[in-house]
Amino acid sequence: MPLHGKVIAITGASSGIGEATARHLASLGATVVLGARRTDRLDRLVSEIEAAGGKAAATRVDVTRPDDLHSLVALAVERFDRLDVLVGNAGVTKISTVADLDIEGWSAMVDVNVKGILHGIAAALPVFRGQGSGHLVTVVSTSGLKIVPTQAVYAGTKNAVRTLLEGLRQESTDGVLRTTSISPGYVRTELIDTAVDDPAVREQMRGNMAELGIDAAAVARAIAFVIDQPDDVEIGDLTIRPTRQG
Repeated sequence: MPLHGKVIAITGASSGIGEATARHLASLGATVVLGARRTDRLDRLVSEIEAAGGKAAATRVDVTRPDDLHSLVALAVERFDRLDVLVGNAGVTKISTVADLDIEGWSAMVDVNVKGILHGIAAALPVFRGQGSGHLVTVVSTSGLKIVPTQAVYAGTKNAVRTLLEGLRQESTDGVLRTTSISPGYVRTELIDTAVDDPAVREQMRGNMAELGIDAAAVARAIAFVIDQPDDVEIGDLTIRPTRQG
């Protein structure tokens, strides 16, 4: 099935990479089913996609709640009869050294970045198996490729997911399931807004990201590219980053 006509669910769809991906895929003829906690933004996004001639639906999703992921998948199946792709995009980061002992931040990253992906897999995999095809596209990070101070735990969660998807891939070589890890580098999103508590450091990081980061639409195009491959082709990993990123 070409990208046109596919039913694609996206978590973390209310802003940043998730929002850009929803808009781009809908513009290419995909039906998008959107999940995030900020339902006011989701409702506005659905209205704008539909006004442009696209198909969209949305529901509130907190990826730390397994039932919310089941609701997202159920919405796709009940409204549009199937689910072809789940884009696991929701994520959080807290930037600090391990010695800072930010246990609350660690827990949040594990709950959203790792358990949130597992909850999505648990909801989507039975549907994929039942219909005989499906694709898990998960947004990880170049932080897992180049480890730097203050991002050890964040990188650890992203690499845990990368490992998880590779293991799932090896368990799923019957042609039913495709898995893809997308590793964005610096992207201009709201992720940085909650990454640090110090306002001065946060503003400095925002400035750096504004100068160096690429637009979220670039990642959206990469996601569309991996989804649009023939059914017998799987792109396991794709890295996309600014040309000036070290």
